[in-house]
Amino acid sequence: MNQVPNPATTAVLLLAHGSPDSVDQVPEFLLRVTGGRPLPPESIQEIQHRYGLIGHSPLTELTRKQAELLAQKLTLKVYVGMRNWHPYIADAVRTMTADGIRRTTVICLAPQNSRTSVGLYRAALAKENPAFTTDFIESWHDHPLLIQAFAEKLRARRPADVPTLFTAHSVPQRTVTDGDPYELQAKETAALVAKRAGLGSEDWTFAFQSQGMAGGPWLGPTVEDKILSLKQNGDNAVFIQPIGFLCDHVEVLYDIDIAFKQFAEKQGMDLTRAESLNDSPLLTAALADLASRFA
Repeated sequence: MNQVPNPATTAVLLLAHGSPDSVDQVPEFLLRVTGGRPLPPESIQEIQHRYGLIGHSPLTELTRKQAELLAQKLTLKVYVGMRNWHPYIADAVRTMTADGIRRTTVICLAPQNSRTSVGLYRAALAKENPAFTTDFIESWHDHPLLIQAFAEKLRARRPADVPTLFTAHSVPQRTVTDGDPYELQAKETAALVAKRAGLGSEDWTFAFQSQGMAGGPWLGPTVEDKILSLKQNGDNAVFIQPIGFLCDHVEVLYDIDIAFKQFAEKQGMDLTRAESLNDSPLLTAALADLASRFA
């Protein structure tokens, strides 16, 4: 039987990608993402343009809100560490050490395990050599409460008789050919959500979105390819649900709400999407269940 955790020394650490607070910070942010490798000026300008169109990425605020809700449910301290922007993972580790934390459950806010996300978060945490014990959750792509949360959002907004297109962030093709579980886990999440929402196999499909601008081939099919395929099938609308993201940010607010929507409109198709999980009580419950397994 697990011992009751000491709230003074036990905590949860949520890890996420991070996002710049303003358009002016995009160049510095991108250097963090690429590990210091400069990008072509036109690539930087394009990403600044995207951030400018959405005004601001709410990723940091929403992640902090998710941490706040989880802390209330667990009555434990919950910290946030970002790999590529403030508050950095190193900042979180220093604060936790100063607070006397001795044991923490580490949860990546990327449910599907990939060496390009979860693997990099774990390496960034290990680099800080934390003085406290860490129980690192590798993946939770099939957690029943996560699946229920996505299915709830799908049922709330999906128009009747409109095909659903599930999406997850693409990763370089070389990572999956080397045995990375990400592709299989992303597709499994989609299948589980579809089943929970009562969709038949003919009612949904899957694509990878937000492919990188460089670095060789990335996982597909793309969203654009799937939209064209649905059009050829006689559909005049598509409903998107991203199942690799837990809150609104540029890949949702620009890639889906602006770029994919405009692409669909040019094909004579209407595009809508599911609301992001954001502060979903079911998401909070899923995170709490994960944390309690190691408490």
